[in-house]
Amino acid sequence: MKAEHLNIDSLQGKKLYFASDFHLGAPDYQTSRAREDRIVSWLSSIEEDAHSIFLMGDIFDFWFEYKEAIPKGFVRIQGKLAQLTDKGIGVYLFSGNHDMWMFDYFPTELNIPVIRDFLLVQVGSKKLLLAHGDGLGPGDKTYKILKKIFRNPVCQWLFARIHPNAGIGLAKFWSGKSRISNNKKKVEDTFRGESEYLLQFCRETEKQEHFDYYIFGHRHLPLELEINKNSYYFNLGEWVTKSTYGVYDGSSFTLKSYDG
Repeated sequence: MKAEHLNIDSLQGKKLYFASDFHLGAPDYQTSRAREDRIVSWLSSIEEDAHSIFLMGDIFDFWFEYKEAIPKGFVRIQGKLAQLTDKGIGVYLFSGNHDMWMFDYFPTELNIPVIRDFLLVQVGSKKLLLAHGDGLGPGDKTYKILKKIFRNPVCQWLFARIHPNAGIGLAKFWSGKSRISNNKKKVEDTFRGESEYLLQFCRETEKQEHFDYYIFGHRHLPLELEINKNSYYFNLGEWVTKSTYGVYDGSSFTLKSYDG
């Protein structure tokens, strides 16, 4: 397992916060802007007791960084994240299947590392395994192949040769075809019991190495599932309709919903 590591000796009375799947940019400008305001409001509400904040993928419905250009918009959330990191609050940004083309903009401009695979967070004696969740577990072979293509440096270089107006415009066109943009739910968005592929991934991983908490996004479902008596899988849900997030206070992990 390719994982980056973060060791936290003590939270010193503060908390870890987790959120995923904001999908900013979808389905249209007005709806996305209202969601962005809600997210910024949530970030403001947690900053006083936040030790670190983990934004775990698909924060943007599309993101591609050119050498000298980034997608227009999203300045309010970027400004808020800059304010948080300037205060010394750790912010960690995961690349998801919608925004995997993040490169050096966030680390350089906002002091926010980009996590591309797994992040193993050790808090005292507790171990948390974090990832966006796409491409994990059994099945979905077509997407796994596409993910390798999209991550290929040569393919990324070729896309970067397209003028930003055309490249970002093309990506927005395809984004407009997504189920989020068209307010459609697929069967994949419903709870699948023991056949949940991320649950199966957790069970298989737990046979090799113990983690107290597995925390993922991607599924758009707020879930709390037991792996065994000492291990749990949490899915963070999404912010298009539910505005759910996770909190870890050093002793327990809780899913909550923001109604601000």
